[in-house]
Amino acid sequence: MHTPRFNITAVERDTGLSKDLLRMWERRYGFPSPQRDQHGERLYTAAEIERLRLIKRLIDKGFRPGKLFASDPESLESLLAEPTTPQMPSVIEDWNGYLDLLRQGDISGLRDALQQQLMRQGLQSFVLDTAAPLSVAVGEAWMQGQIRIHEEHVYSEQLKSLLRQSMAVLGERGRPTLLLTTVPDEEHGLGLLLAEVLFMLEGARCISLGTRTPLLDIVDAAARHGVDVVALSFSTSFPPRQAAIQLKELRDYMPASIELWIGGAGTERIVLPPGVKRGMGRQGPAQLIEEWRINHA
Repeated sequence: MHTPRFNITAVERDTGLSKDLLRMWERRYGFPSPQRDQHGERLYTAAEIERLRLIKRLIDKGFRPGKLFASDPESLESLLAEPTTPQMPSVIEDWNGYLDLLRQGDISGLRDALQQQLMRQGLQSFVLDTAAPLSVAVGEAWMQGQIRIHEEHVYSEQLKSLLRQSMAVLGERGRPTLLLTTVPDEEHGLGLLLAEVLFMLEGARCISLGTRTPLLDIVDAAARHGVDVVALSFSTSFPPRQAAIQLKELRDYMPASIELWIGGAGTERIVLPPGVKRGMGRQGPAQLIEEWRINHA
């Protein structure tokens, strides 16, 4: 008897679980374990979808995913029927909740809260609606003396770890190929990582050099890797006049065939030299990628 199977788009729509989260669970927990069609696309059974629904409902009640994946469907139904005390913190509704965890030194609680939010939102929404504004709030809290520098570093490292873990399941990307880094004296790399996630979700291939790369090394790396775009991130603390000077130098050094894009919270104050594009707002990365593909069709 033929068992009906459903593609990942249908599963995402039916369960409310994002595609990237389904792939992450598959890799980390071994479930779901879809078959593949002749094109390599994932196919899921109705039983897998039903179990995913149960897991989603229990996660929303506060259970940790690891325990749920070790349970059979009957056990999951029993957990739903029982009054339980959530084992994971409920979603934190404002930035003060995350700041409280930092001040308390509750690193595992912070990571659990971020993971919970990622599961609820999916990777793209998590980056745009939680990680980006929360990072600004954490930076402002440090500048105002509300948290200490080591607490700000703890937040950054936990978020970076979570994002890199999520990116690992996205697989091979296509064009354009982007080289991501920051200029010398720009040491803030979290915005760079957020941009890398968004570009990868649009199907771009990303090569990250990390932070504080000398301009001539950026030019050399772009040539060696045959990239289509160099993408730079600027924080609010970076002097806009210095940024404009370095952008002009970099633009002059590179061939016109390599585009130069900038993003980050500090880009609004930068007067752009010719040949530099700014990606701002929610649709910034997606719009830049779409324009590049139209121009290079």
